[in-house]
Amino acid sequence: MRVLSGIQPTGRFHWGNYFGAIRQYIALQNNEQAFYFIADLHALTTVRDANALRGFTRDAALDLLALGLDPAQATLFRQSDVPEVTELMWLLMTLTPMSLLEKCHAYKDKLAKGLPADAGLFSYPVLMAADILLYDSNVVPVGVDQVQHIEVTRDIAVKFNLTFQRDVFVLPEARVLSETAKVVGTDGEKMSKSYGNTIELFEDAKKLRKKIMSIKTDSTPVEAAKNPEACAVFTLYKLFASEAQQASLANRYRGGGMGYGEAKQALFEVADAFIGPARERRERLAADANYIDDVLQEGALRARVKGQEVLNRAREACGLIKRGN
Repeated sequence: MRVLSGIQPTGRFHWGNYFGAIRQYIALQNNEQAFYFIADLHALTTVRDANALRGFTRDAALDLLALGLDPAQATLFRQSDVPEVTELMWLLMTLTPMSLLEKCHAYKDKLAKGLPADAGLFSYPVLMAADILLYDSNVVPVGVDQVQHIEVTRDIAVKFNLTFQRDVFVLPEARVLSETAKVVGTDGEKMSKSYGNTIELFEDAKKLRKKIMSIKTDSTPVEAAKNPEACAVFTLYKLFASEAQQASLANRYRGGGMGYGEAKQALFEVADAFIGPARERRERLAADANYIDDVLQEGALRARVKGQEVLNRAREACGLIKRGN
């Protein structure tokens, strides 16, 4: 059973990225054959600064490794280091109806907002299909809003298999990520880069405390009882704290006499304790100038072995000459 997931390097990872997806991705490496890639080709649709993209890509790999991704168990690579994916994309493009792509959310949303949409965004689902099909992926963990991408991938794969009357591609299944605790931003809304309300995973302690102290709260007086479930600080506290810690802080909310500053300090302490070991691992890994490149290059070599096998099946099916490895 092969699991595949891609992560776009469009900025530094924040709490929402970790609790919403990354934590679950990393857990899968213990039970499945896992392929994880840094989707730098996809990121080109939004990141137009070369130095920024290179930095985001390296940071993404470094963050994943610091958070527990084990290159001995999982294959981690840069999308752009596997040229077979773009060739497969072209083979799939020749069979993909435009009407199928016109229904995809990202493209439709741009048009609905009156924003210009380029060919990269329009064809994005075909590159995603190539990402998935190139490695005979059985399972792709996704959020509910991404299930459509897997359905499009299956539609394209079925059409290719039927057109050339061969079982070239494995049909992937979506594994919808389990519901996670709500991750709110510093303004109480959903944590998102686009809202400017994120708390980065690897903030140093000083910056982390400053961010937490900026979380929006209401004007309830210190002496008054407060509802913990209506407070963004407590919502975030639950991500890091044990059940006993949660119960204790909830009682302090309801009992009155505790200001939001104390609650924020409690959040800082559990968050800093949680991320501290990973922050230290990240610093150690970053100190080795060659480590990240070595991991990504080794991952790309492993990925290309599988990718070349699948691409040759597709080339042969549609009448192109098979390539030697």
